[in-house]
Amino acid sequence: MSTIIIFLSSGLFLGWSLGANDAANVWGTAVGTRMVSFKKAALVASIFIILGAVISGTGASHTLGKLGAINELAGAFTVALAAALSVFWMTKAALPVSTSQAIVGAIIGWNLFSGSVIDMKALTKILGTWVFSPILSAIVAIVLYFIISFILKRWKVHLIRLDGMTRFALLAAGAFGSYSLGANNIANVMGVFVHSAAGMFTDISIGGLFTLNGVQQLFFIGGLAIAVGVFTYSKRVMMTVGSGIYELSPITAFIVVLSSSIVLFLFASKGLKDILVSNNLPSFPLVPVSSSQSIVGAVIGIGIAKGGKNLNLKVLGRISAGWIATPVIAAAVAFITLFIVQNVFSQVVF
Repeated sequence: MSTIIIFLSSGLFLGWSLGANDAANVWGTAVGTRMVSFKKAALVASIFIILGAVISGTGASHTLGKLGAINELAGAFTVALAAALSVFWMTKAALPVSTSQAIVGAIIGWNLFSGSVIDMKALTKILGTWVFSPILSAIVAIVLYFIISFILKRWKVHLIRLDGMTRFALLAAGAFGSYSLGANNIANVMGVFVHSAAGMFTDISIGGLFTLNGVQQLFFIGGLAIAVGVFTYSKRVMMTVGSGIYELSPITAFIVVLSSSIVLFLFASKGLKDILVSNNLPSFPLVPVSSSQSIVGAVIGIGIAKGGKNLNLKVLGRISAGWIATPVIAAAVAFITLFIVQNVFSQVVF
């Protein structure tokens, strides 16, 4: 068990990095507009991220498994470490970088090092979501902005009551977004360990009501690591997203959180996918998408809906550069680190 903990430490570091960066983005607009305190946001985020990871986290992990089925514990440790280092460096720069991109880049680095064939179908599906998810978030945000603006014009609400309703709405949307994030992005944190470590855990029965299998226990541990990251290091990135790209009002902050949450849920819900497929309807792939990208897309959508005059293109340029650099950096770091782990520390990585 001690060996497992040592090897899982890189996954826990990646979870902490995700909590410090991606997970914080769900609450960035609420905290940035001072409608929800950081401590309250961190507490609600932590609870619902863990619930989402344990209850609905298995769907998106299958796609990462197709991209690269890492079959040795030391290899999984190294891949997670490379992704975590990449995210940590970007977080130090206060940029909402994509953990999804980091882990995908690191897995590709493992494929190149091990000589494994890259599943181009899975890779294309993942790359497609990197483009589509922020666009979809922007579209959802634009639609919601006009719908809510129409309702508020017709429904005369006292400012004090509107303020209270907005705060509650931000909390509810943040909880939904945190659950969706846990369900979708836990695959980034612990997905690489599913093939090599999940079988080392025995099933645990909780009061005879439900049972946690090995994968769910992995995801629970990863969820705890994300929660620690939210509490300890997420405030700087929250402020970048919450006020750095476009100055948001409390109402538009709610729209941004809800839009991003909807997009994350669409790419994480196996139940929704099964319902759509059973009715011969098009469905969204179960892919770990970036909360950073969906949030930024939603913020841009609000900016476009309001005329696009005050969008901070300089900040958007920095964020875009981080998105491009992250998978490349993660792949290079993974390749080099795998070489060191195999040849210096004599560990089998594939």
